[in-house]
Amino acid sequence: MNSTARLIAAVIIGAAGCGDVIAPSRVANVAELTAAATDGSTPMPPATAAEWDGATSLANVPAWAADAVFYQIFPERFRNGDSSNDPTHASLEFAEETPKSWRITPWTADWYARADWERESGENFYENGVFNRRYGGDLQGVLDKLDYLQDLGVNAIYFNPVFYGRSLHKYDGSSLHHIDPHFGPDPAGDFALMAAETSDPASWHWTAADQLFLKLLAEAHSRKIRVIIDGVFNHTGCDFFAFADIVKRREQSPYAEWYIVAHFDDPTTPADEFHYKGWWGNRTLPEFSDNAAGNDLHPGPKAYVLNVTRRWMDPNNDGDPVDGIDGWRLDVADEVPLPFWKEWNAFVRRLNPQAYTVAEFWNDARRLLTEGGFSATMNYHAFAFPVKGFLIDGRMSAHDFGRELQLRREAYPTAMQFAQQNLIDSHDTERVASMIVNRPFEQHYRNADRFDYDEGGVVSPRYNPSYAVRPPTEQERRLQRMIVLLQMTYVGAPMVYYGDEAGMWGGDDPCDRAPMTWEDLQFCVQSHDPLGRPREAVAVAFDHELHDFYRSAIALRNNEPALRRGSWSPVASVDDAKFFAFRRSLAGRSLLVAFNRGAETFQWVLPSQVGKNAKIIFATDQTITLEDGEPAGPPTAHLPAFSGVVVAE
Repeated sequence: MNSTARLIAAVIIGAAGCGDVIAPSRVANVAELTAAATDGSTPMPPATAAEWDGATSLANVPAWAADAVFYQIFPERFRNGDSSNDPTHASLEFAEETPKSWRITPWTADWYARADWERESGENFYENGVFNRRYGGDLQGVLDKLDYLQDLGVNAIYFNPVFYGRSLHKYDGSSLHHIDPHFGPDPAGDFALMAAETSDPASWHWTAADQLFLKLLAEAHSRKIRVIIDGVFNHTGCDFFAFADIVKRREQSPYAEWYIVAHFDDPTTPADEFHYKGWWGNRTLPEFSDNAAGNDLHPGPKAYVLNVTRRWMDPNNDGDPVDGIDGWRLDVADEVPLPFWKEWNAFVRRLNPQAYTVAEFWNDARRLLTEGGFSATMNYHAFAFPVKGFLIDGRMSAHDFGRELQLRREAYPTAMQFAQQNLIDSHDTERVASMIVNRPFEQHYRNADRFDYDEGGVVSPRYNPSYAVRPPTEQERRLQRMIVLLQMTYVGAPMVYYGDEAGMWGGDDPCDRAPMTWEDLQFCVQSHDPLGRPREAVAVAFDHELHDFYRSAIALRNNEPALRRGSWSPVASVDDAKFFAFRRSLAGRSLLVAFNRGAETFQWVLPSQVGKNAKIIFATDQTITLEDGEPAGPPTAHLPAFSGVVVAE
């Protein structure tokens, strides 16, 4: 957002003191805002987004994406459905540095309480132990909860990496052609099968974990739930078979050119001269090489990635993708050569013309998506950032909020706008509940362009000693409900991060990756603090009321085609009251969606064309009312502080 931009605010009729109800106002519509901009201010463009059916189709954007409601699952922390496959000490990423007293952490333990083995590692919560915790989440746990997801109303799952890796997050892949054995029923048997495999697909087996994943796909598809998985094609872990072979055989390895090696080790000296490029300098994440021209992956890893892609998209290799995944989320997509993505996306669409590919990129992704052939991006830039500025922080004006939503969205082709993955939090950020708890009031932003969204020194007690680890208050939950309503009514595919609907809170990694709070489990009271600060003990339990709200909001989207495929147009903004409204329309059905981010009740006179048959079909607060207007006038909506409403015209 341009911090120097001047704002247009609709005038509130009548003055309101502290604690007063804002008097009914006729809010300026977009045409009036545009016409009124004679003082150098920047008006909201009067454009209206096209309907999905009116959009120019794109081969890389599947039609189902417009109807998707995604649910993100971090496998190790979602559900332990099979304790017999739990990780072992030997399976840890840094096993040699972890005390032998290490044990699986109980699922229901106080997140901030430290086990004996953690204290043996050191006194710092963040540096000594928490990243070596394992809770035993697995594929059986997901299978056991598919009915829960179906009941919630989601119809697409995004999995963080399911492939074999030593870390808790699996972005350090040891294999991309196998599911992590500890996610399946027979780790020992799987490792035995994997031992002699090479980059040749003819050497690859289908392990027990692989087969369980295929079963999960079939079970999800039977519930009309699509599945996309994380693809990490920029780097691997050090145990990846090709890199491990380089460590062993150095220049003689057939994989010697797969990685960016500056110098191989000389075995005749006691020193370790092996130097290679790790992702962002991280030696545990060696990067794949590019080709000689620097415009593609090296032919070796490229061929491997294409074979992996085919394996998971058409497992039985019969030309019918029905048994495979429905798409990919591509990690650090901007760090892989763009021509590779163009070719890879074309290959994906040959395997499955209805595949969905979403790129991880935190800024304006227009060039990456259009030239790389992706379906969408994780919509941090055009959704999460403005939502943080307006609905969470209340530091962005209502007018600028609507303007930024519109301008950033309209930078993409119309069909792509309906496929954008509209998230507010993820495994890479603090949870939305904690964003709200820790929203700034008077503090200056470190990164004003992002409203300190995921700003490293701000979003966790690890680097910010004033960061609160408490759950939200009821008023703060009101803000969360507004955000959910926006996700479910805006253009693009909403995504819910696991546990948000259950009431979970937590700062940035690792605290955003706590075990899922399940209804059937009794959790310990949370009384410890990561920094040893005094705190009030709080209960940790499944939040039924919040879950029911998410379920209802998702049902609203699923039941209203206008919210999924309809046109979008801004209707009203009132800067002083922090009020914003827009319209979604399709095939004669028109819905008004309005938000009062202000701390006072707001009375909104609906647009003049709205008749007396208008009715509320959804609200974040059951005290919201709609009253008939004067004989010739439109109705008036009464919105309490921090509330949102959907009105059918």
